[in-house]
Amino acid sequence: MTKPAQFRVRFNTHPFIGEKRLTEQRGLIEREYLPKAETSVACLDGDPVGFISLLGTFIGGIFISPDRQGLGVGRKLIADALARKGELSLEVYTENEQAVRFYNRLGFREVARRDVDDFGFPFPNATLRQKA
Repeated sequence: MTKPAQFRVRFNTHPFIGEKRLTEQRGLIEREYLPKAETSVACLDGDPVGFISLLGTFIGGIFISPDRQGLGVGRKLIADALARKGELSLEVYTENEQAVRFYNRLGFREVARRDVDDFGFPFPNATLRQKA
């Protein structure tokens, strides 16, 4: 099975962050977060097409291969995690409008907002939550 860290996160999903910061974040995710996370991989026809990584009930990351977006893969990963955990929360960059719309369609609601990310950079984040 392909490890989630082998998925390529495309720069165009977070162009406002910049390639340097995105590369730094990817390293942190691979070294620190993924080893601690409970990760589920979605496959279509035996090929991995997405994953969700949970830290308890917090969605530390979800990624769907761009050529497989819009097929319900992300929706199914979220539904499975919600059924197992009873509630989910996450943080999303507010400038990632596609992701914000996706989570809102699935019933997530904003519970907090801040003007900087975890590292103090000026990238506004919203905390979203949903209960089963």
